Amino acid sequence: MNRRLILPQEELRKPSLSAWRCGPHTISLDRPRIMGILNVTPDSFSDGGQWLDPEAAVRRGLELAAEGADILDVGGESTRPGAAEVPADEEARRVIPVIRALSQRTAVLLSIDTRKAAVAREALAAGACIVNDVSALGDPGMAAAVRERGAGAVLMHMRGAPATMQQAPQYDDVVAEVRAYLSARIEAAVAGGIARERMVIDPGLGFGKTTAHNLALLGALEQLAEVAPVLVGASRKRFIGEIIGAPEAGARLAGSLAVAVWSLLRGAAILRVHDVAATRAAMTMGAALAAGNEQGGRRSANV
Repeated sequence: MNRRLILPQEELRKPSLSAWRCGPHTISLDRPRIMGILNVTPDSFSDGGQWLDPEAAVRRGLELAAEGADILDVGGESTRPGAAEVPADEEARRVIPVIRALSQRTAVLLSIDTRKAAVAREALAAGACIVNDVSALGDPGMAAAVRERGAGAVLMHMRGAPATMQQAPQYDDVVAEVRAYLSARIEAAVAGGIARERMVIDPGLGFGKTTAHNLALLGALEQLAEVAPVLVGASRKRFIGEIIGAPEAGARLAGSLAVAVWSLLRGAAILRVHDVAATRAAMTMGAALAAGNEQGGRRSANV
């Protein structure tokens, strides 16, 4: 049975909003949420090609839902370092049949992982209610697509574009710069008519950042959570492999789980992961440890 994550009072970091509105749905953020990754691509860094067939992708999405995903994030264009852009019509061809089928077979909320307004519009019409945009509404038509459908939106920080973003990224102060950028993108979206409660932010780990940059951002999640609820997408990423000595993405589960629990303790509201069941188990264990620590502290205070 899943246990709600209860953190010791001194460690609790409340998200800036208590709920996330996504289309007609409201996702309570009084407990951590899991976004399961469903890449319908031939070239994603971890699972490229595994779910390219629509029927296989739908089966995988239903597996993730059964494992406890609160959201399924369907993507048809790889944004790994060095990836080339995919034409909008090809991206839509990959994702729309999957989103349409999943919308008919599961009540789990669906997200479209795209930076193209044309793809987002089709996906929202097919049953998605969230747009996960690595360009933070960079497409001139994306804000209107989100606003008109009342969709939820994930605004992510990225330095450059996927094809070039890892070419010696530099910052004077990565935390301050990422926070300022995301704050500005939130305010621009609000000015464009998107309600603040429809947006969460993503610091963009691995998107134009070195391992040191990623660690600095993970250490400052509570500062980012003052801007908007934070989504952390660290699952199987290269910086984890560099730290734990795992060059293959599939061998990075232990490191990914460590980052997941850390992120929840530091204020993340949503985790975007490949391994839903394992992440939920780690969350359950973290909840038990945190609850035991809190009870122990109360007993000590009463002595």
